Amino acid sequence: MRFSLTSLLPSARRGALYLGVLALVSTCLPSPGLMAQPIRDGASSSALPSLGDGQGMSIAAERRLGDRIARDIYRDPDYLDDPVLGDYLQAVWQPLLGAARDRGDVPPELAERMAWELMVSRDKRVNAFALPGGYLGVNLGLLALTDKPEELASVMAHELSHVSQRHIARMITREERMAPWMLGAMILGALAAGANSQVAGAAIAGSSAVAAQTQLNFSRDMEREADRVGFGVLTGAGFDGLGFVSMFDKMQQSSRYDDGSFPYLRSHPLTGERIADMRSRVPSGPTVAAGAAPAPGAPSAAAARAGTGTGGLKLDLPRRDAPSAAMGLAMPSRAQHALVSARARVLAENGPDRQRAWLTLGQGANASPGERYAGALSALRLGQRDLALDLAQRLRAVAAPEARATVDALLLDILLAPAAGGAAALPPAQSALLGELRDQALAGTTRASALQGAQAAIATGQPQRAVSRLQAWVALQPRDAVAWQTLSRAYEVQGQKLRAIRAEAEARAAHLDFAGAADRFKAAQALPAAERTDGMELAIVDSRRREVEARLRESVREE
Repeated sequence: MRFSLTSLLPSARRGALYLGVLALVSTCLPSPGLMAQPIRDGASSSALPSLGDGQGMSIAAERRLGDRIARDIYRDPDYLDDPVLGDYLQAVWQPLLGAARDRGDVPPELAERMAWELMVSRDKRVNAFALPGGYLGVNLGLLALTDKPEELASVMAHELSHVSQRHIARMITREERMAPWMLGAMILGALAAGANSQVAGAAIAGSSAVAAQTQLNFSRDMEREADRVGFGVLTGAGFDGLGFVSMFDKMQQSSRYDDGSFPYLRSHPLTGERIADMRSRVPSGPTVAAGAAPAPGAPSAAAARAGTGTGGLKLDLPRRDAPSAAMGLAMPSRAQHALVSARARVLAENGPDRQRAWLTLGQGANASPGERYAGALSALRLGQRDLALDLAQRLRAVAAPEARATVDALLLDILLAPAAGGAAALPPAQSALLGELRDQALAGTTRASALQGAQAAIATGQPQRAVSRLQAWVALQPRDAVAWQTLSRAYEVQGQKLRAIRAEAEARAAHLDFAGAADRFKAAQALPAAERTDGMELAIVDSRRREVEARLRESVREE
């Protein structure tokens, strides 16, 4: 793969990123005498450098490069942190991470030092991306295109394998004769591929034609390796290997009429060899699709795997002593996927005409669950809350048990949305439903349930319940910016100004905005004495300010 950043970085930020990449690559390159030597990959018979001895671009340097890119992505309007989608992606992602670790693809050092962070873009084009340092992501367009969890899992397994095989570091190590500026141009071109072909082309042309062709060939080798490793990760996680084949078929068909909506095809060019190789890997005979019951006496994939249930941002590797099902992350089913795909489709579309069309379809007597979900969410986005609520309740009555939580999350979205005409209170029946869903969510274990339950608690005049739930959550997930922002709102409602500002600062730090975090911590310390009576909280603020200022100085030195 040429590591594709899709449309997440505006052109101005790409320019800044280019300068940063040049500076960082210059400091990351080993001397020519220390370059790793190529070895042969038995599956693809392609020359690949050996990084087992730690030579080449270090893990720390790769992580720094990834963090720099991530800071820009967090600020981009296309960055989307949707807890419902995040929980579903985690249910796919955590088993893949567990399988990669079990296979030895993710050794302990890589597991500890990479970010393993998942990002989502609002972009409705079909794409996924892997970035340096363990950052991975998907566009809403990819979620909308896939019909079943194993198709989405196949793409995520492929991207995970790009990270676990350290393809960016291998790319740099391979081109030992390139000057640092040439390598920087090549990496920028690789990152821009699929997002802006003109930027990518100019970057690659700025290096050299020979280097570009060499890198293109090496990228093809990387694609074959990611296919091979990714297939093992996919099936090892309990997903049907046919997901790779059906996803390849979708991409091959799409390539015949690509109007620019499939940048994944440009950053991941399909070849007949890759398709044939993947078909040959799928064994004959019946397979068990994701979400289906295992054979009698066999452990489920969810039980065999383990997860921390983070639901969104920092992705800790699964532990065998904490089954993902027990953390609210059961293996996804096709019924659940249909609803999540519908959600992605609607959230990626800003045009009211499409939303009206989905609403009409969702109101049909024979509408499928996915169509009903899309209709309800479209009605909400069109400002027709009562109609959205009616469609969601009709869907709830017929939803498969494993998809019920996804429908309940939609109901909470609807009930928490501003009422038409600015009505101050919900009707009694709706108020009772909101209370029921609030209590259910606050008792849940997923990220969406924690965040939505807290939002509902604030909306119903019970901010202390929100504070209790979110304090417990951020203690385990300190990188959850949305949780900190919601906690700040709860503190504000309670009149706890010092804690509210501190939570704002933590939200900034979670998105690597250390300058903004330091400013908010200073603002907390500058509050009038009457609002700074909590000595313990003041000590925490002072300690955290010093920590983020140290991180800020470190990032400035790196740049």
